[in-house]
Amino acid sequence: MLTHFQFKTLKDNWIRKEWRISFFYKGKHCMGIYAQDGAIDWKKNPPEGDLDMVEMEVHDLMLYHIYEDHHPGQP
Repeated sequence: MLTHFQFKTLKDNWIRKEWRISFFYKGKHCMGIYAQDGAIDWKKNPPEGDLDMVEMEVHDLMLYHIYEDHHPGQP
């Protein structure tokens, strides 16, 4: 399970979108660059052994936070 998930926009234009992501996984601080196509370029402490599961969880979090509309009070 990922904890303290954070993201920050690095690029946001019609050609490419990228976000810096960071979180803790099994006590290690992990960092990477998440691209609009779902690819992750790991910069610090890639999750060893559970890479596919962690990348799927990151993708789900990014879909929730970036691509879905979560405004209170709207249907």
